Amino acid sequence: MTQDELFKVLVAHCKEYGFIFPSSEIYDGLSAVYDYGQMGVELKNNIKSYWWQAMTRLNENIVGIDSCVFMHPKTWVASGHVAAFNDPLIDNKDSKKRYRADVLIEDYLGKIEEKMNKEVEKGRKRFGEAFDEAKFRETNPNILREKAKYDEVHNRYVAAEEANDLKEYKQIILDCGIVDPISGTANWTDVRQFNLMFSTQISNTGADDDKIYLRPETAQGIFINYLNVQKTGRMKIPFGIAQIGKAFRNEIVARQFIFRMREFEQMEMEFFCKPGTEMEWFAKWKENRMKWHRSLGMGDDNYRFHDHEKLAHYANAATDIEFHFPFGFKELEGIHSRTDFDLGNHQKLSGRKIQYFDPETNESYVPYCVETSIGVDRMVLAVLSHSYKVEEVGNGETRVVLAIPAPIAPVKVAVLPLVRKDGLPELAQKVVDEVKFDFTYQYDEKDAIGRRYRRQDAIGTPFCVTVDYDSLKDNTVTIRERDSMTQERVPISELRSIIDKKVNMSNLLRQL
Repeated sequence: MTQDELFKVLVAHCKEYGFIFPSSEIYDGLSAVYDYGQMGVELKNNIKSYWWQAMTRLNENIVGIDSCVFMHPKTWVASGHVAAFNDPLIDNKDSKKRYRADVLIEDYLGKIEEKMNKEVEKGRKRFGEAFDEAKFRETNPNILREKAKYDEVHNRYVAAEEANDLKEYKQIILDCGIVDPISGTANWTDVRQFNLMFSTQISNTGADDDKIYLRPETAQGIFINYLNVQKTGRMKIPFGIAQIGKAFRNEIVARQFIFRMREFEQMEMEFFCKPGTEMEWFAKWKENRMKWHRSLGMGDDNYRFHDHEKLAHYANAATDIEFHFPFGFKELEGIHSRTDFDLGNHQKLSGRKIQYFDPETNESYVPYCVETSIGVDRMVLAVLSHSYKVEEVGNGETRVVLAIPAPIAPVKVAVLPLVRKDGLPELAQKVVDEVKFDFTYQYDEKDAIGRRYRRQDAIGTPFCVTVDYDSLKDNTVTIRERDSMTQERVPISELRSIIDKKVNMSNLLRQL
């Protein structure tokens, strides 16, 4: 099964088992908008809880807020979004489809990287333990040829980005022979810029000065509340403000399921520090955030840093934490040193003094800021795509299992009476009473026990508890562990502690 095929199977699995649905499906859906089902919302909330606790519980100098989607329109003038929040778009005249020109070029570069990596894997298999990857990359003629091609295109792309040269974007696409995946042609329009903000009116007069925007990011809600939080919380520099909330972008080229959507959710933290110390904090938060991701146990090799070559207008340093999705390494979280751009611009445009008085040095200054920003939906996709597995279980049979990290699994335990008679359902309900105050659970008495196990495997439930006839005699049950499928007989009175040892979120927090 190819990665593309696997991704399509995953999307279907998400719908079949109640994780993610196309929005407004009864009306044929709405492009790039998705709803979270009963399993998906539990997974999403668990991810948000883990992030929130890691930020606010483990850091005494980080507090949280919840700002509104609607903000004064001058907010987006100060932030630069009104003038500069654009994507370079290009249309194919034959398919009538629209694409981001930069993404087309990046995908082309990604394919070259993939070719080089395949050559490396061939060399690794050929030479075994004696394989020297660095030397192989420096000497293999196939890799050197692809590397030269990559460098040429990459250098042109970086220069076009720096100069915002839309004509060069198109020329690179033409020179590289990049074609529309639908029509297969290179019949492209010119590249043009498109602003991504959704706008609406705050009253019913329809006047131009009624125009406001749906926020394209949550960060500005933190910046405009900096003074309120700093004063009421008596916060001392350095300190951070965290927020989880919805944001909206009119993505013309939304694709890859929930990876890029028009309505999405962000988990952002802005860490305010003294000017001149921002690079130290930037390095610390890079390390901190990578540790958070790796604590989930989804494989250290599936993460990497990607430093930005072209910095955003507000940044003096930026990197992405990329995750190995089925469609390649893509951005999962951004870490940026935003300097004093945001607070400084809000100070200028609002006329309000937004400064911090340092009692130790008797000086006032506009704080610098280091930002960590992660997409909740992308995090959900990372967990699901890594967790989806098809395993052989003997006798020619297979099972589909979501090996979701236990502390963030949607359902922690399933309680299953062996049969629907002879007092087993009644005893199973007593087991439910033992666990329901501590863990999300499912009770299921329909179908054979094996089929019920498979249903729980498919939604990622770490434990299944089976109540059988022996349970009536000795108050013990069989507890089955998802990943190993091992079964153990345990007293009902010990269930909570056994389950808690694996699913308690504090197990993750203690690793940080």
